[in-house]
Amino acid sequence: MTPPSSSPGPPDSRVALVHDWLTGMRGGERALEAICELYPEAERFALLHVSGSASSAITGRGVRTSFLQRFPGGRHYYRSLLPLFPTAIEQFDLDDVDLVISTSHCAAKSVVTPGRTRHLCYCFTPMRYAWDQFDAYFGPERVGTGTSHLLRWQLNRLARWDAATASRVDRYVAISQYVSGRIRRYYNRTSSVVYPPVDTAYFQPSGAEPEGYLLVVSALVPYKRVDLAIAAAAAVGMPLRIVGTGPELTRLRSDAGADVRFLGSLPDAEVRSAYQGATAVLLPGIEDFGIVPVEAQACGRPVVALGQGGACETVVDGETGALADEMTAEALADGINRVRGRRFDTAAIRRHAERFSRARFQEGLQREVASLMAQPIEVGA
Repeated sequence: MTPPSSSPGPPDSRVALVHDWLTGMRGGERALEAICELYPEAERFALLHVSGSASSAITGRGVRTSFLQRFPGGRHYYRSLLPLFPTAIEQFDLDDVDLVISTSHCAAKSVVTPGRTRHLCYCFTPMRYAWDQFDAYFGPERVGTGTSHLLRWQLNRLARWDAATASRVDRYVAISQYVSGRIRRYYNRTSSVVYPPVDTAYFQPSGAEPEGYLLVVSALVPYKRVDLAIAAAAAVGMPLRIVGTGPELTRLRSDAGADVRFLGSLPDAEVRSAYQGATAVLLPGIEDFGIVPVEAQACGRPVVALGQGGACETVVDGETGALADEMTAEALADGINRVRGRRFDTAAIRRHAERFSRARFQEGLQREVASLMAQPIEVGA
């Protein structure tokens, strides 16, 4: 897809793109990649960068990293360096930049800019583990009682820093109305919404009939609640395929029956085939947006999701899938039964997914940047 032909703002504007870290190509990196297409000459900054983990569109001009890059093993165990993130992000030199676009779910939004520089933050979410999901990441059952107690103290400090630096951003753009609410609650800031890009050109229906299985595509971490999908599939007597890896794999395997297949990480072509063959794709946890449901719907497949968070903005109950009214296996099983009990219009599901295309994302972000750049700089800034 050809990106928009010109970027907003003066033609000689100097732009910097600041990302938390580059360790793989997930939804956040796909958004950054689309932004890089809009600003191909922009300098790229990240706390650290694992070589080969991100696309050439992001890294082709080089990535400036922080001192965390030099820590032995830091590129693989960077989360253990969390207390150092505030110092690391504040040391980037952006004095010669006119516009900063941060893509942030952790520290990138707190980068320091001079008063004349505009800063737009494309916010994936205020950092979950510092605010309302500490136990899912660092609870006693995950890391041990003593470590959890120490991390809670550190994360409380990080949350205070996160809130105190929220004013460094001139304009927040959220990935969903759900995240916009989190920005208002934790940062006391308003934000507009531009939905993140989904490759709807790549994810398309196959034309074949579904093969009679349920599908989960997810990192295997506690808050994703893949355990509920396993229980719900067993309750309705349907086979379940799970694409993804993570620390929960061993526990989930022990709870799964013979009808559950763990497929690990798959290349995009195989993920697309898995979507195309599924009777329904399951999203049992609360997501800030949720790329997977949109990819599934781009393939014409209905989604059964928890009716909270970003799924309420991407899944239309009764038209493109079903929304469960509570986070239980029983509610999810009821949604599965509602989906498999009717025939969905594949083309209509596909049309709905096209609302979240890469082109729409780029157009929406350009509007936000143009509006920000058109505002006068306050005297004395």
